[in-house]
Amino acid sequence: MSAVQCLSRIALICRDVQTLATFYEAAFDCVRADETAIAESALSELLGLPNASARGLTLRLGEQAVELIELHPAGRSYPQGISARSPLFQHFAIVVAGMDLAFARLSALAGWTAISIGGPQALPASSGGVTAYKFRDPEGHPLELIEFPSSSAPKHWQRKTAELFLGIDHSAISVASTARSSGFYERLGLKRKSGSLNGGPAQDRLDGIAGAHVAVTALAFPGDTPPHLEFLCYDETGQETPLPGINDVAATRLVLTVESAETLNALCLRSAAACLSAPVRFADGSLRALLRDPDGHLLCLQVSPE
Repeated sequence: MSAVQCLSRIALICRDVQTLATFYEAAFDCVRADETAIAESALSELLGLPNASARGLTLRLGEQAVELIELHPAGRSYPQGISARSPLFQHFAIVVAGMDLAFARLSALAGWTAISIGGPQALPASSGGVTAYKFRDPEGHPLELIEFPSSSAPKHWQRKTAELFLGIDHSAISVASTARSSGFYERLGLKRKSGSLNGGPAQDRLDGIAGAHVAVTALAFPGDTPPHLEFLCYDETGQETPLPGINDVAATRLVLTVESAETLNALCLRSAAACLSAPVRFADGSLRALLRDPDGHLLCLQVSPE
């Protein structure tokens, strides 16, 4: 069995869990699934942050999950002016059944900001043929709405449903080198599933930048169920930006499920240079470790309680 089994949830650091959750409910029909409060030494050990505590709220979106985490002490707000070319950039894509209706829903709400220029963009077939729109939630996290052509939608998104917001297709991270990042994630058990070279006026408007030429590489977890991971490797890099601190709003992490404690320990030994912490046991029985990938994106490897 592969070391990493799936992407169990996407964790967003935020300043105000309740306010941000209310936005996600109103914008995307997310459903509150679980609320937690953590004030134990294991959290400080995992984060390397003395006297740390956290409030967490898990939202379900279709079959996928987003976890909002309010950390104390709080870090910095999401930095201004970060474009998709920056290695700091990371977003996740919400699949919609109708872009016009989804965009109208979003447009009726306050607090978010646009990344894309001129509304949703229809990309050419060479770039997947999707219609997409990128924006930031009220705390600055980048997001994307995506609608697949009915004739070529991936199998998972072909099911019949009356819902407008279907689930999370992928998390996309900007990388400096596709080859370097592929090597790192393949050692965790992911496998390349597809790729494309995207560019042109529609891509420029989608990303909100001029001359957007980007190599997109999709990697699947075992079982190939969403969400999957995508690399965005632009031919020009953005401004140099310090990596976010562990408690900064920009410190999004992907929570990856690992099959066993033995496997997690082996992964940490194999990726010692990337580890921010050794595996830490929490009161609920879960075992967790934090890593940074080659571009600094955060991963939380977790073995669920038995």
